[in-house]
Amino acid sequence: MSNNFRMVAKTLYGFEDILARELRNLGAINVTPGVRNVSFEGDTGFMYKANLCLRTAIKIIKPIKHFKVKNEDDLYQRIYAMDWSPYLTADDTFAIDATIFSDAFSHSLYVAQKTKDAIADSFRDRKGRRPSVDLENPDLRINIHIHKEHCNVSLDSSGASLHHRGYRTATNIAPINEVLAAGLLLLSGWDGQCDFLDPMCGSGTIPIEAAMIACNIPPNINRKGFAFEKWKDFDPSLYEKIIASSLNKVREFPFSITGYDKAPSAVQKARENVANANLSDYIQIEQKNFFLSQKATERHLHLLFNPPYGERLPVEMEEFYTHIGNTLKRGYPGTDAWLITSNLEALKFVGLRPSAKIKVYNSHLESRLVKYAIYEGSKKAKYKTTS
Repeated sequence: MSNNFRMVAKTLYGFEDILARELRNLGAINVTPGVRNVSFEGDTGFMYKANLCLRTAIKIIKPIKHFKVKNEDDLYQRIYAMDWSPYLTADDTFAIDATIFSDAFSHSLYVAQKTKDAIADSFRDRKGRRPSVDLENPDLRINIHIHKEHCNVSLDSSGASLHHRGYRTATNIAPINEVLAAGLLLLSGWDGQCDFLDPMCGSGTIPIEAAMIACNIPPNINRKGFAFEKWKDFDPSLYEKIIASSLNKVREFPFSITGYDKAPSAVQKARENVANANLSDYIQIEQKNFFLSQKATERHLHLLFNPPYGERLPVEMEEFYTHIGNTLKRGYPGTDAWLITSNLEALKFVGLRPSAKIKVYNSHLESRLVKYAIYEGSKKAKYKTTS
């Protein structure tokens, strides 16, 4: 008999297909992409592995109940009637996260409050005592998702968002989310088969995620923990086997990964984070102004960066993006250059025709991941054949 069950991996907009591919590569079955999520099936060990190894997932939740609800009182009765004893005791703590897409429900906080009341009242009426709420570090985190009249009750196996990898202790003004960085790298086709450069690396997130992909290191190996470690059915020996098996798949990387930043403070922070991730052998962080630089290798180069948008870091957009284009044209032949920006007007000043443009979101900002293929010599020469 199969011990598989359904799970849902949440992700960022535009990453659904690459997350689905990640899941299939890990061994998930019945993988179905949705909007900002991918549903799949696996067993308990796979749930542990998904949290540890998925690069583009924000959370892994385990649905335990589905029903239709008309209003808050209906929701209360349904939650009250559930048997919570397999998941929770009166001595435990819990927290509720609610997401609402329904005209029948006014506010997600009120739905969370109603759910909390129903669980607490159910325990008090049946056991004489009730579990406490702990919003910061609960023993059980419960996810309520209501879409129209459909309500899904799930257990959150991750806890804190999976972008909290555990290596980043030092950040700059506008750090890029780790899941976003990993997703951009995968969307760009980065597979660790050439040299890599982030010419505006900030606190080092993109080079670190690039190295983890190149070496097949589990992205969440440095995390302090996951919510499932507090579950009643947690199997520590199985989890240790999953960790050992995942680390056994780590591979060597024969190329270079480099990050530039012109700010000494950013360079220092990036080096600290690289050290925290145990990747100092693979990543070189240098204090350098990209606009005064040239490609440092004869080999093909994969370049990906997150330049200022003018949102949180003030720059003169026209001049700045003109410099980006000129630097790439002048100093970076044989390079696939990728950048993400929410400033679509600024892209006009790069002066290069993009060969790919992918819609993504950086936090709430609609953005584009853009590719510029910088050829060796002229483009014509690249396709010239000799007889």
